[in-house]
Amino acid sequence: MSENSSENKKITIITHSGKFHADDIFAVATLLLLLGEEASVSVIRSRDEEIIKSGDYVVDVGGVYDPDKNRFDHHQQEGAGIRNNTVPYASFGLVWKKFGETICGLHEVSERIDHILVQPIDMADNGRSYIETSIPGLYPYDIGLFFNAFTPSWKETEMDIDTVFMEVVQLARIVLTREISKRKDLANVRSIIENIYKESLNKKLIVLDQFYPVGEVLSKFPEPLFVVFPREDGIWAIKTIRNDENSFINRKDLPKDWAGKKDEEFETVTGVVGAVFCHKGLFLAGAKTKEAILQLAEIALNS
Repeated sequence: MSENSSENKKITIITHSGKFHADDIFAVATLLLLLGEEASVSVIRSRDEEIIKSGDYVVDVGGVYDPDKNRFDHHQQEGAGIRNNTVPYASFGLVWKKFGETICGLHEVSERIDHILVQPIDMADNGRSYIETSIPGLYPYDIGLFFNAFTPSWKETEMDIDTVFMEVVQLARIVLTREISKRKDLANVRSIIENIYKESLNKKLIVLDQFYPVGEVLSKFPEPLFVVFPREDGIWAIKTIRNDENSFINRKDLPKDWAGKKDEEFETVTGVVGAVFCHKGLFLAGAKTKEAILQLAEIALNS
């Protein structure tokens, strides 16, 4: 991941002083991942123009977007561009646009992280809302609010905000590192799941002999309704497939009379020996054996 692994010179990252936000936190965290642990890096928070000019990388301050010179601000009147889906770039997005694929090693992974993490932060930092709620006043506690919790309150006048900034940058590095790792693993499993799907005689029911994260892959095919797999605890499970993994709408619910049932009661309702439980949300059920879970799957398909 290191852009300057062969260089020993001191590298300076400049961002603005004062209150921090998820945008500048993640922009700096991304650069630290890029440069690597072995690099000698100094992060300076300042609005002094002379100090800004001296930076090797400048993010979220300075009024200039010039990726060739590693200047990544978006506060200029004309902004710093928008994506094809109309999401404007903030500094995190500008840094990620240039270095995301280098850090991830895969274009697919870089693009996915841009979609799930970078774009929401860019939207919020540009003062644009993208979330609708069906319950007035109820919104998710998103990553921006999480990092905002670390900024000093009006009473905390003695807090060293620059020290806190570097602490939360380390948290952001952990988040990025985990997302990159998990998204790489998902990219690697895609071909496995696609092959299992293609070889399945009944494409409404996909049967796995070991657990794989399948939701994002199987949702792209029109037929799958359920997936069967073994869990780490030894239970075999049947789970519903959704058109959108971010929603809670199943393509087909498990039978209504299964909801919340377990053990003997569940065996009685289903007539399947070894039936263990069914979630009240009708998206997950379990059985003691593969044979039993396939019996439950047959009932669910025909319900």
